[in-house]
Amino acid sequence: MLTGGHVAAAQAASLLPAGGQERLRKALCDGFPSPDSPGLPHTCRDPLHCRRGQRAVNRVLGLILAGGKGERLSILAEERAKPAVIFGGKYRIIDFTLSNCVNSGINRVGVLTQYRPRSLNDHIGIGRPWDLDRASGGVVLLQPYVGRSAGDWYRGTADAVYQNLYFVEESRAEQVLVLSGDHIYNMRYDQMIDFHRQNKADATVAVVEVPIEEASRYGIVHADEDGRVIEFIEKPSRPPANTVSMGVYVFNRETLIERLTEDAHDELSGRDFGHNLLPAMVGKDEVYAYRFPGYWRDVGTIDVYWQAHMDLVADLPEFNLYDFDNPVVTRHQERPPSKLGPHAAISRSLISSGAIVNGTVQRSVLSPGVFVAEGATVADSILFDDVVIRQDCVINRCIIDKRVEVRPRSQLGFGDDLTANKDEPENLNSGITLVGKGACIPERIRVGRNCKVLPFVRPVDFENEYIESGSTISRKDTRIGV
Repeated sequence: MLTGGHVAAAQAASLLPAGGQERLRKALCDGFPSPDSPGLPHTCRDPLHCRRGQRAVNRVLGLILAGGKGERLSILAEERAKPAVIFGGKYRIIDFTLSNCVNSGINRVGVLTQYRPRSLNDHIGIGRPWDLDRASGGVVLLQPYVGRSAGDWYRGTADAVYQNLYFVEESRAEQVLVLSGDHIYNMRYDQMIDFHRQNKADATVAVVEVPIEEASRYGIVHADEDGRVIEFIEKPSRPPANTVSMGVYVFNRETLIERLTEDAHDELSGRDFGHNLLPAMVGKDEVYAYRFPGYWRDVGTIDVYWQAHMDLVADLPEFNLYDFDNPVVTRHQERPPSKLGPHAAISRSLISSGAIVNGTVQRSVLSPGVFVAEGATVADSILFDDVVIRQDCVINRCIIDKRVEVRPRSQLGFGDDLTANKDEPENLNSGITLVGKGACIPERIRVGRNCKVLPFVRPVDFENEYIESGSTISRKDTRIGV
């Protein structure tokens, strides 16, 4: 119960310096249930500080698989893990899974990293933005060499968890929530955990319906009318149905440990949850399917990544970034407010803090610090942090990585020729042009569709004023400083 004294204290906290506010609010908050006191409810006396704690989930450990290389995201994931790729202007992809955890009251989280972990490690840090910088629980970054018994890189998603079984065992959790860190969705995991417990399941798989033409990218889940899974087929070439796994699993801890150990001793196993572990559990264990009715996107390809951004700028977006009961939390950048010049024209776009727009922006997402000069037009595009678009440029259907400069009167995404990219024909064929981190596009250049400008390309690397659709521009001299 919130007493008058607690309300007065909470109000007084707002008048204190930042450090004092945090100390007082932490003093008011009893904290989430710990392994040593699982029966004690969370009683936060300051709802401004810890409104999500009232639905804390007892005895659940969250594990986020965040080591993916993201090859189908091309140069966007070349120097960073896929979960660390920017999304929605100010966020990283992993923010959505982390936020789902804390919004569901799950305060013990392990993040399993592998490929290019530096950006991800810097972003998550000690977990303060998500209120995961705590003595009991909190967030732990787990890399392959941290495991006690194995030092190799993870062989698969199941092996990633197996190499960190000591972390699972020491958690004393009743259930383990295994999550992919590279999907965009807003989900209350506590509701799925309740479903799992009510059905006395050994494992529960979250499922969603996708267009049948996309179903071959996912694991197909066939369940009976009670929700019991009777078949699990990972990425079939000809999918028999369109109900697919979201890569969100709840396991009873002891069952998970037992099945992972069995899988580790199977020399023929690929050590993967979807290909090996879950199909083996069907028929042996009680495996249930939990239907998720909301928005969910696996943004693992350029086309889906781009389309998910266009979903955000729709008049009535399916995915709600403005759900204040279940906010998407990220690491905050100290940036000034965005600024619109006298000739700025913006429609159906997301403009992040620190951006300055003097030109035209249509159906686009601009990250912090982006500059669009007067006379420039940006349409159907995604611009990462500190991109500079000079005067009279035209940017159409492009994804531009951090700290890129496009010099005056250049056009990116030019023309109607949709010739696929010669290096990545299966991945870059829908008209989207990519520009890598730190590149500099010279004046009066026209770059076609499905092009790829590699990171740190300089003006001298452009041999012609017109770059044909499907081309790739790379550095002629890759020596540092040249």
